[in-house]
Amino acid sequence: MKFPNRRATTGVRPYIAAFFILYLLLFAACSNKSVSTGSDDAASSPVGPAFSADSAYAYCQEQCAFGSRAMNTDAHDRCAEWIAGKFRGYGCDVTLQKADLIGFDGTTLKATNIIASYRPDIKERILLCAHWDSRPWADNDPDEANWHKPIDAANDGASGVAVMIELARLIQHDTGDHKGTSLQVGIDFICFDAEDYGTPRWSDVITDREVWALGSLHWSENPHIDDYTARYGILLDMVGGSGARFYQETFSMEYASKIVRKVWQAAKTVGFGSFFPDRQGGAITDDHVPVNRNRGIPTIDIIPYYPDCEESSFGTTWHTMADNIDNIDPATLQAVGQTLVQVLYSEK
Repeated sequence: MKFPNRRATTGVRPYIAAFFILYLLLFAACSNKSVSTGSDDAASSPVGPAFSADSAYAYCQEQCAFGSRAMNTDAHDRCAEWIAGKFRGYGCDVTLQKADLIGFDGTTLKATNIIASYRPDIKERILLCAHWDSRPWADNDPDEANWHKPIDAANDGASGVAVMIELARLIQHDTGDHKGTSLQVGIDFICFDAEDYGTPRWSDVITDREVWALGSLHWSENPHIDDYTARYGILLDMVGGSGARFYQETFSMEYASKIVRKVWQAAKTVGFGSFFPDRQGGAITDDHVPVNRNRGIPTIDIIPYYPDCEESSFGTTWHTMADNIDNIDPATLQAVGQTLVQVLYSEK
């Protein structure tokens, strides 16, 4: 049974058949019933250090400076080294999970999942993840002449990684001079590769294989630690765009509704509730799906939804040449980053 394809949707709200929703509800209940999600709610008042949007913005810039991080390119490989180095510099143990994955067109993709672990000695863990590769083609650009050009992927890739690197920096330098206690759980930051090499709109290739989220699919079937688990996971996808609002994604609600409520309440607590409306968006095939399906870790997707955007329900820059640093808004990075600080520092 195939999931709705988020990359095939341009301005049309995705849907799910009633029987499919029932299937997901039953599956999620069975697969996640033994997984602890920690406390049901984030703290009722702000806790943890202040997130720096300026720092996260700079990390976006540095990734984009490599050029497009499309699969099998020199820029891709150099950026992988940079990401791993940043996490190591902020006190994380880093594992590079390399794999040869097969793209929609049969291309062998030299993929690297970057796993950075804070306090690997702590049993209770939270998973934070984002994809770091760039879309090789601007196949949703309004100018058809750009459809075969690679994109900077400032939002669709770099923004989620930037937020995670800034969180790693905050945690390492946390002095405790804030409301709340120090971090009580271990964190695994995973930068998934080969997420955005799915079939472009101009291709006539048809395949029954999975073509999106290949890095997370590989990791979910071959985790870096045998029998790896976590209390829950949070996926960050396109978390820096101007005007972004993060509706409650359908698969997130089916697999991990408690975590959705936890995160959305945290956003309200730290004053960013307007970025996280209590409304449901579409069903998105993304990296959280194999993590839920294959690892049984209740994982949500923080991803924007633009219900009135004609170009795409993911906004006007999605898979276009305009997905560049000029369209990254520090206010959006701040809203997402401070919300995650609240969530993490509320864990006991």
